[in-house]
Amino acid sequence: MARRLPSQPPVLPGFSYVHVLGSGGFADVFLYEQNMPRRQVAVKVMLSEVVNDQVRQMFQAEANLMAQLSAHPSILTVYQASVSSDGRPYLVMELCSAALSERYRREPIPVPEVLRIAVKIGSAVETAHRAGVLHRDIKPSNILQTAYGHPVLSDFGIASTLGGQKDENSVGLSIPWSAPEVLLDETPGSIASEVWSLAATAYSLLAGRSPFEIPGGANSSSDLMGRIARAKPQPIGRADVPASLEAMLRRAMSRRPEQRPASALDFVRELQLVESELGLPQTAAEIAMDDWALGTVADHEDRTRLRPVSTGSAPPKPGRRRRRSEAPAPYAPLGTVRERSGPESPFSRSTPADATPGMRRLAWILAGAAALVTVLGIVALVVLLRTVGNGIPVVSDIRADVGDAGRVEFSWPDPGLIDGDRYQITVTEDGVASTPALQESNRFVVDAEPGEMVCLSVVVNRNGTAGAASAEKCVDATKG
Repeated sequence: MARRLPSQPPVLPGFSYVHVLGSGGFADVFLYEQNMPRRQVAVKVMLSEVVNDQVRQMFQAEANLMAQLSAHPSILTVYQASVSSDGRPYLVMELCSAALSERYRREPIPVPEVLRIAVKIGSAVETAHRAGVLHRDIKPSNILQTAYGHPVLSDFGIASTLGGQKDENSVGLSIPWSAPEVLLDETPGSIASEVWSLAATAYSLLAGRSPFEIPGGANSSSDLMGRIARAKPQPIGRADVPASLEAMLRRAMSRRPEQRPASALDFVRELQLVESELGLPQTAAEIAMDDWALGTVADHEDRTRLRPVSTGSAPPKPGRRRRRSEAPAPYAPLGTVRERSGPESPFSRSTPADATPGMRRLAWILAGAAALVTVLGIVALVVLLRTVGNGIPVVSDIRADVGDAGRVEFSWPDPGLIDGDRYQITVTEDGVASTPALQESNRFVVDAEPGEMVCLSVVVNRNGTAGAASAEKCVDATKG
């Protein structure tokens, strides 16, 4: 099928046309130079033959969404939106490179770089979700790079609000990166389907192809849709990709939405755990916080990193210095009286030298009582620390129910979670432990091979700090 020629670039006041950057199904993108302030920009112009009332509404929605979200460092910045003199709507955007979408097909991208990109784009998606917006077209070609190599998410052209009604004419599908429930028309999009697309995109950057594409095999749309519906992605095929990362991405592309990370932020946190596993510094999750004005930038960056389980004592809180103990003021020797120049006062003696025996006895009793209270307080504190630990509840009484075809459903009672707590779950199958998964539900399903020994342990994670682990629950996938 022959590619169409780009449309004629419009005359835009204050901008000088340079050349064509690319073409799409509904719009062309041109390079312009803005006269004031002088800079190069990308201008996305709708095609005249597709412009109608519905397209204008879509364009206006995209402009508003991009303006609302583009303050995020990993979302493409929009400078201006308007309509040209010939009636075509256009967007003036930050000039970025699409080199990433070509590079991953051409050469393997290092694992640390893919993790960094995935955390930043996942943060952008989480930010959009918190604003009530679904992107609905997350894929490698919609990840651009700024002049400084920072990844940004672009093209909210088919985005929709969370809970909005499906519009068949506005839904565009990029099949290799679309969740099975979207392809099967079960939903126009959801947070779970966006998590699926994030995982498929990260997988593609690692594998150099989409997850269900077979090199040299049949990869038509129907072939891909059939494989996606079965949720059996091809192996990544790289020795430097840890098994835990591949298992995590496969879980995020599960056929059942409830088995995926519950949010884009949970997906990001699991990537951060992989970074820690590899000995890499965790990439900060760039997510606006309600109390952003109450602390420093360093505070917020620190709170967006997931801390691995600590084996030592907790470090001191940032911003607080440990006080050095000050030497006590010298006391007058016992049996002496401090010199005084004024008239004697009945309260001026500093030692018990002249005190009555009853007063001395009372002083010793009070001193002994104070010492006893101190000792009892220390004992109570030790008992409390041993009993409660760091205040994070511990999961117990894990149940395991085995279903057909090796399906094992684990469940446990709520140990007393508070807002923000999550369960950190580790699954071990035939001796191989997975990367910990984070979720809010107290239920976890494992699709094991019949005959496998499946073990599960659960830790409560509070603000990035893990509590004590539960007793591991193991079950034979054929017996229950």
